[in-house]
Amino acid sequence: MRRSYGEAGLEAVSADPIEQFLLWLAEAHANPYIVEANAMVLSTGGGEKITSRTVLLKDVTSAGFSFFTNYSSRKAEAIEASPHVALLFPWYAMERQVQIQGVATKVSAQESDDYFATRPWGSQIGAWASSQSQILDTRSTLEERYAKYAQEYPEGSAVPRPPHWGGYTVAPTTIELWQGRYSRLHDRVRYIQSTDSGNGAWKTIRLFP
Repeated sequence: MRRSYGEAGLEAVSADPIEQFLLWLAEAHANPYIVEANAMVLSTGGGEKITSRTVLLKDVTSAGFSFFTNYSSRKAEAIEASPHVALLFPWYAMERQVQIQGVATKVSAQESDDYFATRPWGSQIGAWASSQSQILDTRSTLEERYAKYAQEYPEGSAVPRPPHWGGYTVAPTTIELWQGRYSRLHDRVRYIQSTDSGNGAWKTIRLFP
């Protein structure tokens, strides 16, 4: 289960971690061996347990990394208890990963409305049908709920956003890039948000692998 990593390294990176991330995201998206380059592992620590699950990145700006979910879900409850979260992009085929630590906050209702309107009809109906993370007695119950809302909001009609559904933005405090290298001499570059200047500047450091 051991493999040799490549020669490509992190000799030079952008001073702006968002710019560097977007470059890597574009390269991951173009890589035919990576399925859904925007898939990220979200880890939350609210309550007594740390839990992880995969969600899809839907936007990234200087403000942070955004995703959408059910506000009644387990992840939302955990964020409510503690907004400090971690994100991980594991791009194995490129021998790369990005780790992000930050604070999650809800996006505005308007932002959630705008994104929900762009979703496929089936996904919109699914958001109404699923009481995410709640106990489900049988699969048929979910199918029946889906059919009910599909009848209420036929395909082609405007489907309103459920009040329990919306987005979060994770404002990063640290962003770490990892690039696999030969002989396990991997490259690790960590961006840390500086609190000295007050203008959101980033400090860049290198770490032993």
